[in-house]
Formats: sequence, C-alpha cells, structure tokens
Amino acid sequence: MHNKPKFHIFKNIGYALAGMKYTVTQEHSFRTQLFVIALLSVGLYFSPIAVISKWILFASTWLVLIAEAFNSAIERVVDLVTTEHHPLAGQAKDIGAFGVFLAFCLTVMIWGIVLFYEVGMRN
Repeated sequence: MHNKPKFHIFKNIGYALAGMKYTVTQEHSFRTQLFVIALLSVGLYFSPIAVISKWILFASTWLVLIAEAFNSAIERVVDLVTTEHHPLAGQAKDIGAFGVFLAFCLTVMIWGIVLFYEVGMRN
C-alpha cells in the first residue's frame, strides 16, 4: 500500500497551482523575493544589454524562488511532525534556509559574470 495517486496531468497542474497560490499568499519571504525579482525584471527590460543576457539574468532569479519553495515545503513537513523544539527539526529548517542562500549566491555570481561580460564587450 502506498500513498501515491494515479498520474493525471490536469490534477497535477491543479496541485501545482494550489501550491503556488498558498506560497504566494502565505509566505512573506517568497513574496518579498518575488517583488525584488519584479523590480529587477523591469530594470532588465530597460537595460542596454543583449537580449540573451537579459534572459539568462531573468532565468537565474528563478533559482531563488525554486529554493524558497522547497524550503517552505521542508518547514511545513517539520512543523507537521513536531511542534516542539528538536535539534533535528532545527537543522532541517536551517539546511533548507542554506539552500536558499546558496541559490542566492549562485544568482549573484551569474549576474556578476554576465554584467562583467556585457561591460567588457562595450570597451
């Protein structure tokens, strides 16, 4: 016996959209990151860099959102298992937060490399 429903593409899309709705409405960190990405995207639109560079920079910002979504899922599971402070529960949440931090660092590196390349191409 297992707890895995039969695959249905439309049901799975519905589950994903429900997860998106919950994440956007209930997760302050996710909304903050989404707002910052929206501002960066507007800046990218008006920046004088190559279109491919704009797409690379825009796509890299999604790494942070993906990591934040997984971090939120980890936090929910930990909260479901225990409401008491437990070292392993704290470590699980800290590791999830570390994943978000790594995604942020990777995004910053990508932006640095692409923008350095773009500036170098002009000179």
